[in-house]
Amino acid sequence: MSEILSARSLMGISLGFHIIYATIGLGLPLMLMIAEWLSLRTGDEFYHKLARSWIRPAGVLFAIGAVSGTILSFELGLLWPRFMAFSGPLIGLTFSMEGFAFFTEAIFLALYIYGEQRLSRRMLFFCTIILTISSAASAVFVISANAWMNTPTGFRLVNGALADVHPLQAFANPAWAHEAVHGTLAAYVATGFALAGVYALALLRGPTSYYNKRALTLALAVASVSLPLMLVSGDWAAMSVAVQQKPKLAAMESLFITTRGAPLVIGGWPDTASGKVLYGIEVPKMLSFLAHRDPDAIVEGLDAFPPDTAPDPRLVHPFFELMVASSFIMLAAALWFWWLRWCRREVPMGKWPLRALLFASPFGMIALESGWLVTEFGRQPWIVQGHMRVAEGVTTQTGIGVLLFTFLVLYLALTAGLLRLLVRPALAGKGTQRTQEDRHVDS
Repeated sequence: MSEILSARSLMGISLGFHIIYATIGLGLPLMLMIAEWLSLRTGDEFYHKLARSWIRPAGVLFAIGAVSGTILSFELGLLWPRFMAFSGPLIGLTFSMEGFAFFTEAIFLALYIYGEQRLSRRMLFFCTIILTISSAASAVFVISANAWMNTPTGFRLVNGALADVHPLQAFANPAWAHEAVHGTLAAYVATGFALAGVYALALLRGPTSYYNKRALTLALAVASVSLPLMLVSGDWAAMSVAVQQKPKLAAMESLFITTRGAPLVIGGWPDTASGKVLYGIEVPKMLSFLAHRDPDAIVEGLDAFPPDTAPDPRLVHPFFELMVASSFIMLAAALWFWWLRWCRREVPMGKWPLRALLFASPFGMIALESGWLVTEFGRQPWIVQGHMRVAEGVTTQTGIGVLLFTFLVLYLALTAGLLRLLVRPALAGKGTQRTQEDRHVDS
């Protein structure tokens, strides 16, 4: 393995695992806030107890996310020193602001965890509000740095050196808004479905539990509200990419030839030799309509860009299709659940609806990971679009392969422990046995 491939693999593995930790760490505070609000509004102690049951996973996720985020910060400096030398004056402010958001999150998470006996319920609810806002802000700041790599602004190059540096303009780059909104909503969807899958598994394995039924309903409600908003923001993102990152759109849709009234290709495999998509299903003029709201609009294909500056559709198109398919799998499972619940006026306890939720539960994370890969592969061969190639930003040091193996083992161990921590309480803890309350309270 070459040093550049080792560096890219190590960074990719680290980010791939960090996304999982950060996603749940972003989604759980929202779940805590909603549960505490429902407890205050309804006077139902169940929601407060449910929120308190999520404290341990939230704390562990925060700690693991902090560790993996620290590792990533070191990797940026060790693996990509030339990139950091170029981009530091522009995105350094963004990472500094992320640090403030991180410490705010840490303070109010600690207050919420240890303030049960000292703070009022309203103050605990206030802590979850700040926790939700600060965790979202942390994600938004990090996403801004990634968006800047896709649409770099806030500077001029004079004889190869930075001039007129404006960090605020770099922060508010053209890709930032749609990436931040889409990524945050995707985290809420992924967390909601992951929790819904845990409680669906508990209901499938054990006796009917009032606790698990209501927890499942709350988690899926958050995911179901966020999912349509995520799809709308995805459409906004696609329209922005069609204007700001045209080579990426061409690779996403495997459009080899610039076409007026371009079709949308569903599925298939991009054959770069023939310039065609094999086994794909074409929807006439749909790509032009989705990208420009005009079925006869011209969409630039990969032929409009020099071959050594355009991404490989064999990497981008399959992950884009997987991202879209994952969203519709979750949508189908959620619609089935809510339809049955509306018809029966109770949580559907049949095996197949619960199995459908369990099957759909990992697809939120799959969609997030796939979307991130589309973003990264779609920018290749650039690390800063149009200004610095990946090969120009990587370190010249050797021996990265050893680090790659070490951190892969570390991340696998952390993830295995995290999964055990998230699944075990619902399967063996509070709420798995039927109580007297179950017999009198309709779910």
